[in-house]
Amino acid sequence: MSPEKQLLELKKNAVSFVSEDELLKRLKEGRPLRVKLGVDPSRPDLHLGHAVVLRKLRQFQDYGHQVILIIGDFTARIGDPSGRSKTRPMLSMKEAKANAITYSKQAFKILDKEKTEIRFNSEWLDKMNFEDVIRLAAKYTVARMLERHDFDKRYKNNEPISVAEFLYPLAQAYDSVVVKADVEIGGDDQYFNFIVGRKIQEEYGLKAQIILTLPLIEGTDGNLKMSKSYDNYISFEDTPVDMYGKIMSIPDKLIIKYMKLLTDISDEEIANYEKQIKTHDVNPRDIKMQLAYDITRQFHGNEKAKEAQAYFIRVFRNKNIPEEMPEIALNHGEIGIVELLANFAGISSRSEARRLIQQGGVRINNTAISDIHAKLRLSDGDILRIGKRRFYRIKNKP
Repeated sequence: MSPEKQLLELKKNAVSFVSEDELLKRLKEGRPLRVKLGVDPSRPDLHLGHAVVLRKLRQFQDYGHQVILIIGDFTARIGDPSGRSKTRPMLSMKEAKANAITYSKQAFKILDKEKTEIRFNSEWLDKMNFEDVIRLAAKYTVARMLERHDFDKRYKNNEPISVAEFLYPLAQAYDSVVVKADVEIGGDDQYFNFIVGRKIQEEYGLKAQIILTLPLIEGTDGNLKMSKSYDNYISFEDTPVDMYGKIMSIPDKLIIKYMKLLTDISDEEIANYEKQIKTHDVNPRDIKMQLAYDITRQFHGNEKAKEAQAYFIRVFRNKNIPEEMPEIALNHGEIGIVELLANFAGISSRSEARRLIQQGGVRINNTAISDIHAKLRLSDGDILRIGKRRFYRIKNKP
């Protein structure tokens, strides 16, 4: 593919691009570019928000460029301040290492493992002594740091900003120096960090990296960015049924955005779907079903995606109970609803069980249970339903 055509495809869906002219010049050099993505393993699993950027990385790979995936096992211990109103808690080395292993494994659900260089930034940042840190810090000013929106806002509101937070973008920038990045990509909340990277690369005698940022996607609630912290995420590790079901739960306003950022559905098809939704020519649910199928297929294959779609149609659209479900074996007699959820239905804690009940997410057969103190006398074959997608059949012990 010619440099001009590569540029046309690579800039699709970009929010910030610094700059198209610079990228075109490097593409014309006829060498594989070094394209960097840094991810901090602050949580142990990846979600569809990460997939937006990983898919763009895969595009670079398909055009013959070298992808460098930097697992920030060192920087995760500082905590990225991007978009935060207060200092992030620091992870321990043990936590960061454990999460890093999961990240590197899950990334290959999208990236080509054979064409990916994985680096852990503890490799060079752990080796820096205090003099090295001071020399790095001397290459950027406090005034420039305070240009960052979240720092500026906190400074004006007299809210604390730790010196460690100033060091985070410098550490991330130094990653770009070490791997000699031609391009750095990431979510649009990383724009400031990438700008610091350009400046620090120049300070070390390198060409400034090109910046390409991509949109952040909202989670299943439709308002907040997808995050495990907000419990609105769709994980790479979700079962096919859960992944399909969660995608079907997103608000209709997100259908087109998800299609553009998370699928290979053609621009023409997406434009047609968008028109049909606006003119009410089709039920948005039907388009969302194609979206859910396509994304589930990417992570689990065609057969599992078909099974998940059939399950959704049978259980949710047709309001049927699934034929097969896990069983809960109980002794005859009464049992508290909280005990049932926490001890037998895989709910993580009694407080989480109470929350689900109070939010109307628990049913016995078709009856909602709203009293957290409810005592139940369950019969053989009764159905416990938690949320929209979890079912258990009660089995009375002899």
